[in-house]
Amino acid sequence: MLSPKVVKLLNEQINKELYSAYLYLDMSNFYADKNLKGFANWYYVQTQEETAHAMIFRNYLLREGYKVELGAIDKPNVEFKELVDPLKEAYKHELYVTSTIHDIYAAAQEEKDFRTMSFVDWFIKEQAEEEDNANDLIQKFEMFGQDMKALYLLDADLGARVFTPPTLVI
Repeated sequence: MLSPKVVKLLNEQINKELYSAYLYLDMSNFYADKNLKGFANWYYVQTQEETAHAMIFRNYLLREGYKVELGAIDKPNVEFKELVDPLKEAYKHELYVTSTIHDIYAAAQEEKDFRTMSFVDWFIKEQAEEEDNANDLIQKFEMFGQDMKALYLLDADLGARVFTPPTLVI
């Protein structure tokens, strides 16, 4: 059995993952408005990934016999002015999400809830990848963003990204 605290955190994480999807969709829209279709695609794929993460948490709760309680999804409260702004905000956001995943793990550890700890292990690894990807985009942009030809190539590279559903088995 999961503790009420762990169930509450898992339900809250569903909302946080859906907010992440909403935030990344906003970033995708920003780049689409700037005609940077590759950047727009990259963040659209991020939107799909975050939605999939929310469904994994949902399915875990349902499988364990708990009610899923959805909260309201806040409107992203960030204004992007420069092309690099969404990249920096995404990295900051991924650090935040990592902290919330760690909170779930810590609560499960406190309760000796080994099943949830094992479940959350995948997300801990996923967050390391998410942080690396976000930081990598910032580094690439800072190297190439002022050179329009290089920015064009980076945009084309980002446009090749496709959504691959996670293969986590719960």
